[in-house]
Amino acid sequence: MTLREAENAVIEEFSMYDEWLDKYEYLIELGKALKDYPESSKTDDRLIKGCQSRVWLDYEFRDGKIWFNADSDAIITKGIISLLIGIYSERTPQEILSSDFSVVEKIGLKENLSPTRANGLVSMIAKIRNIAECNL
Repeated sequence: MTLREAENAVIEEFSMYDEWLDKYEYLIELGKALKDYPESSKTDDRLIKGCQSRVWLDYEFRDGKIWFNADSDAIITKGIISLLIGIYSERTPQEILSSDFSVVEKIGLKENLSPTRANGLVSMIAKIRNIAECNL
């Protein structure tokens, strides 16, 4: 699946829900589906700065692609990072950097978050982009 197809699949998935309460429930389910994140990897150098909740993001660069893994101590935030790594993991740095990350606006995510969570979302996107830039 291409990056655009993955972004469109997320947009389509979110469009199935009319109410934001249902969309939050979907985000919570996404967070629960994240693979286990080792306690030993919950270190300060993996914390995303700018998030009210604690969000750890780790990655591996292999075969020219970036493979992300993440965790958070807050269920909605965990769902948000799960959504992002579901789209951007297993992509080349060039693919990630070619994205404008507008998928978050298209699903209405940023505007339906509290200001602190919206800032955290911006920080998560910035960190993913930074990792891609460092692995070009």
